[in-house]
Amino acid sequence: MTSRLSNPVRSEAAQDCTIELDGPPNLMALYARGALARHRGDQLPTTQVALRDQAIDADHLAAYQKVCGFGVRDELPPTYLHMLAFPLAISLMVDPAFPLPLLGLVHLANVIEQRRPVRLDETVSLAVHGADLRKHEAGQTVDLIAEATVGNETVWRSRSTYLRRGKRSGSRPPRTTSNPPPGPTINIRVPGDIGRRYAAVSGDRNPIHLHPLTARAFGFPRAIAHGMWVKARVLASIEERLPEAFTVDVAFKTPVLLPSTVSLIAVPDAHGAWALDVRSAKSGKPHLAGSVTLR
Repeated sequence: MTSRLSNPVRSEAAQDCTIELDGPPNLMALYARGALARHRGDQLPTTQVALRDQAIDADHLAAYQKVCGFGVRDELPPTYLHMLAFPLAISLMVDPAFPLPLLGLVHLANVIEQRRPVRLDETVSLAVHGADLRKHEAGQTVDLIAEATVGNETVWRSRSTYLRRGKRSGSRPPRTTSNPPPGPTINIRVPGDIGRRYAAVSGDRNPIHLHPLTARAFGFPRAIAHGMWVKARVLASIEERLPEAFTVDVAFKTPVLLPSTVSLIAVPDAHGAWALDVRSAKSGKPHLAGSVTLR
């Protein structure tokens, strides 16, 4: 079948087959497979991974809402469905037919389209496939496209872009500095244990998020926050003012070291769109930049 996603989340890759999972896969087991997998080829597999008719666990949803700063309510935060779809994406990426090895991939950007709010009492089906393997000035990038449906209705879509560092293709573009948008600043304390707390809810126990010692083994001076926790925490800060249908598009600039304090500027315009900017409160180094636009 052919999957066509509306702008800005787009894929035109034909999916030849679907791998139906019986239940959510175990992320730790997948990471172990990823460490051993030998990847081959330079083409994306035309396969999607699907998980059908999943009920939402109320206790798990509440735990996620609390760790990310959302209010506890029956509506799912838009980033919650990304967390549910993430193990499906990892299932795809650890397959030897996937051209890029899982270990070492860097999450560059994430776009989420919320078509309408999803409620706790709804049953959700998820599907993920890869798209747009391409050269990048620092190596190669690939998109993982996720879709959530309720019945026959598509309610949510996302695109996550990952970078595999490697041989540079062409010269590096000149570095540019950007100033934060004008607006009031909200300081957000990011505690030292947020990586472990988010990992306990999400299942994403990548060692770079868990402890300074394990983070140093991968070149970080301290543990770093999950990028999708940072995005969720930003949306939690403005959740009362978000419309029912919107697109939130963010780029992850630099890691948030734990613990730290970040400064958030979220500036609305007259039409209900938002500019988003997250920086280190101490150095001003940019961590996240993005926007919320109406659908």
